[in-house]
Amino acid sequence: MREVTLVGGGLAGALLALMLARRGLTVTVYERRADLRIERIEEGRSINLALSVRGLHALEQVGLADAVVAQTIPMRGRLIHPVSGNTSLIPYGRTPEQVIRSVSRRNLNVQLLDALAHEPNAIVHFHHRCVGYDLRTRTLTIRDESAGREFRVEAPVVIGTDGAASAVRLALLQSLRMNYSQEFLEHGYKELTLPPAADGSFRIEPHALHIWPRGGFMMIALPNLDRSFTCTLFVAHKGTPGFDQLTTRDAVRDFFTQTFPDAVPLLPQLEDEFFRNPTGGLVTIRCSPWHVNGQVLLLGDAAHAIVPFFGQGMNCSFEDCAVLVELFDAHNGDWGVIFPRFFELRKPNADAIAQLALDNFIEMRDTSADPHFAIKRQLEHLLEERYPGQFLSKYAMVSFHRVPYVEALERGRVQDQVLMELCSQVNSLAEIDVAEALARVQAALARR
Repeated sequence: MREVTLVGGGLAGALLALMLARRGLTVTVYERRADLRIERIEEGRSINLALSVRGLHALEQVGLADAVVAQTIPMRGRLIHPVSGNTSLIPYGRTPEQVIRSVSRRNLNVQLLDALAHEPNAIVHFHHRCVGYDLRTRTLTIRDESAGREFRVEAPVVIGTDGAASAVRLALLQSLRMNYSQEFLEHGYKELTLPPAADGSFRIEPHALHIWPRGGFMMIALPNLDRSFTCTLFVAHKGTPGFDQLTTRDAVRDFFTQTFPDAVPLLPQLEDEFFRNPTGGLVTIRCSPWHVNGQVLLLGDAAHAIVPFFGQGMNCSFEDCAVLVELFDAHNGDWGVIFPRFFELRKPNADAIAQLALDNFIEMRDTSADPHFAIKRQLEHLLEERYPGQFLSKYAMVSFHRVPYVEALERGRVQDQVLMELCSQVNSLAEIDVAEALARVQAALARR
């Protein structure tokens, strides 16, 4: 089948459409939102994105990696802000090249849509919402939001790239014996803006992901090209602290003054933004299967939405796209073979990165403030330097190498336990026998 319909023109949808169009397919994309190249989409709901090796690999397949990188800011590590104000940097990698990159979701989507607009056999219909899909007749029901009308369109092959609230997934849930779960964190998030200085410069270190870990909750900040930072507060929906307690301007000001004292002078619109911007939810979505014969497939967040704490939501979805087109090439475009094989390959890895992201929330908000954690990261870098090919940290496996997420989860948990036990007993890296540390890790991995 040389025609394919994508529901959803966000990051994954636009990238996949580009990949498929360049393979000679006729690609039609229905996107419920406006064309963000023309209309400004409401901000305040999208946590900044962190681009790493998996996403870059997928962008390389369409020749956009260099152009995208040029619009990013490299972040070399986590800059920890304790209440005392004495900050410390925990590097992500052991070399200058090992960074993650802060990128604007909107700007990246624009770059993908601009590239897609040059493909003669691809078309994107904006303001077109999918409201139904009939498996039996292979037809989509689309609502043209601009015209206020609905119509049906034949769609022999459909790929749902329409995000965590996927209409395609909902149609499958209503038609199939399909397993589905959604698990919300008790935490929500709120976006705030840390503007540039009066002279237009960055007001805090630009080449870092800033974290204010407070045990059970936290705030983070990622740099933007305009020299502002997007700050995101993560606290529980209910409790102390909780969004249900932060209901007045005085309550918000008092909470920030006590909890994030060094950030308050940097947030001149704190109260206004706090009450203007929505409170977002954090959900993990799992479902199975993702496909029906060679007829329909779920991809990206539509199949496996995850929480943002490993910075892998976009990277995982982009890796989905790369794997799918590799299978397309290997199996001569036979969707009946491609879709089940894609599910077989990606489902275990999607489940693994979902768990890694949940685990990393605890690490970011709690463990990253522990001085022994900083020693552990130093030890991991030293192990990688001295024993290349024998040791990779969990973070490196996920962010700097395309090690399958399943392997990163399993190996990473063993390594973390062994190394944290060692580091919790010392006050500096010099007290640790590095060769013995490697031997302990290897023995533990051999027992798993």
